Amino acid sequence: MKLLRVGQRGNEKPAALDAEGKIRDLSTHIKDLNPEHLNFEIISKLKDINLTSLPEINSKERIGSCISKPGKFIAIGLNFSDHAAETGAKAPSEPITFMKATSSINGPNDDIQIVSGSKKLDWEVELGLVIGKEAKHISEDQSQDHILGYCLVNDVSEREWQIEKMGQWVKGKSHDTYGPIGPYLVTADEIQDVNNLKMSLDVNGNRMQTGNTNTMIFNVNVIVSYLSKFMSLQPGDIITTGTPPGVGMGMKPQQFLKAGDTLKLSIENLGEQNSKVVAL
Repeated sequence: MKLLRVGQRGNEKPAALDAEGKIRDLSTHIKDLNPEHLNFEIISKLKDINLTSLPEINSKERIGSCISKPGKFIAIGLNFSDHAAETGAKAPSEPITFMKATSSINGPNDDIQIVSGSKKLDWEVELGLVIGKEAKHISEDQSQDHILGYCLVNDVSEREWQIEKMGQWVKGKSHDTYGPIGPYLVTADEIQDVNNLKMSLDVNGNRMQTGNTNTMIFNVNVIVSYLSKFMSLQPGDIITTGTPPGVGMGMKPQQFLKAGDTLKLSIENLGEQNSKVVAL
């Protein structure tokens, strides 16, 4: 099932794609795609609905973030062997973990803000996963019982703030609009092999990132189990799992985003994002 949220910011309706790709209004069945409703029991009931019986939503409507108000937005750094190599970093022996502020969450096609004084705004196409059942001290082979689905994430990063301002990475990862997610939350049963998904990102029509989840150092089962040892994971929590090579920071010379730049992101079976960088 492909779930999404459609409408103006702050007034989105929950929706789903039917077999013909039409957007169907789910608001008579659930209030929102938020932690209260993002669990296996409710999603199972939604799957039994005849989507063609629901009102169709105009495809030209704005698509919002596919999740509303998650409790946590967790990220994994340097999780692709080829990305670690391009940055000159040693592949980590354990998942590098940091947080993105939930206030950074943005719609998949919404503008990305670049603020005055920002010098090193970067892009990162990533696979996101969404928790559907509380996970606490679970084993790797239990992880799939807790993953509700997957989504496309752009882990927008201001590298000067992240690396040169001292302290934790969260500062460079959390400005408003730095967390575009969606367009869809795709339930796990629709992804045949999450460890073999093609990924790409273009800037101004030029391909920057080409990758595949098969080069992840730690796969999704490892990540969920690992994080559950340090914190409980709750329904609706988002975990974004790292990026393949081709980020601006890894280029020689380095290349960063500026106002007017456009981005196009794609992950196989998870849809596409199209956004523009605008001066704040």
